[in-house]
Amino acid sequence: QVQLVESGGGLVQAGGSLRLSCAASGRTFSSYAMGWFRQAPGKEREFVAAISWNGGSTIYADSVRGRFTISRDNAKATVYLQMNSLKPEDTAVYYCAARGREYGISRYQNQYNYWGQGTQVTVSS
Repeated sequence: QVQLVESGGGLVQAGGSLRLSCAASGRTFSSYAMGWFRQAPGKEREFVAAISWNGGSTIYADSVRGRFTISRDNAKATVYLQMNSLKPEDTAVYYCAARGREYGISRYQNQYNYWGQGTQVTVSS
């Protein structure tokens, strides 16, 4: 079992940056591959980025590739999402999620077992 808590959301102008953090507690953090997902108002939750247990592999949604960077610090049991060149369409609640590292990284939310409560990101135009 792992518990996840996101932080770092807020209000930012278009073109600005934010860094989201997701702190894990419970089972050893390196036991998990991690992902970030987001849900905009009136839309389904969608994949943003994912990272393998040791940070050696990452994948991104096309809509954020080149602007967002996922990283992790296993010693701090934290995964990050650096978001640059933010756009109004990035406005959403952002969630981190975990899945057992033996399954690799995934862009499919139904393959993640543990979820945080989410943090709101609002990008104004």
